[in-house]
Amino acid sequence: MAERDNQGYIVRMVGLSAGYDGKPVVSDVDMAIRPGEFVGIVGPSGSGKTTLMKVILGTVAVYDGAAEVEGRPVSLRHRPSVGYVPQLETIDWNFPVSVEEVVLMGRSMQSGFWPWPRREDTAEMMRLLDRLGIAQFRRQHIRNLSGGQQQRVFLARALIRNPRLLILDEPTSGVDIKTRDDILHLLVELHREGVTVILSTHELNAVAAHLPRVICINRGIVADGRPSDIFTTEVLRQTYGGDMVVVKQDGMTLVADSPHFFDEAHTHEEQPKVLA
Repeated sequence: MAERDNQGYIVRMVGLSAGYDGKPVVSDVDMAIRPGEFVGIVGPSGSGKTTLMKVILGTVAVYDGAAEVEGRPVSLRHRPSVGYVPQLETIDWNFPVSVEEVVLMGRSMQSGFWPWPRREDTAEMMRLLDRLGIAQFRRQHIRNLSGGQQQRVFLARALIRNPRLLILDEPTSGVDIKTRDDILHLLVELHREGVTVILSTHELNAVAAHLPRVICINRGIVADGRPSDIFTTEVLRQTYGGDMVVVKQDGMTLVADSPHFFDEAHTHEEQPKVLA
């Protein structure tokens, strides 16, 4: 990272090493994100995507270097106010809670001493549920919704805090193609409204189609830039440890697994006979 001052950055990491139980998951990370950016973090499972997000949230130990959000150091003692959408598989679906209760949890810190939501909290919740197309489910148990609907509920919970920074961990995991595109288009809208968006994902082609900036990581930064610039065979090999095919056509960047070729002799082996 060329610039070393924190001027104008909403997220900044310098020489960062962080992890769990004294064991680093990411090391020597230099990263700077300005307000209003839309950034994707990609890498294989175990590469440190979620760990970097937890550093920003202030929920994981920093062993070396520094991490700042809006110019303030982040630590386990100081956690910034950030909108966060977790991975769906980390949710306890047996907890008896409705859609509206989940969303209003995002305002719990601003509700003061009263155990019930304020009128303005309920109004903002309904506005968000309407915008996300899930108002009709407000009284349902969240467990009974589809994956895409559940994802929108947690997005509403994050947005009700009116965050300047929104972090999403695998927001398109386990949803169908249409739902994935709907979620990404909604995030593009939020980005245009001035919200800084950082998301992790395994969806390389979705990232290439929607995001202006991508960070490839594998326990450290491998590459950082526009998808069309950094999605190359060499960068993806360093990131994922295997060969991938990158096709660029008509302004689009497409990534596919390298095809596997089998010995033709084995494709013509005699098939076992089935008795009628």
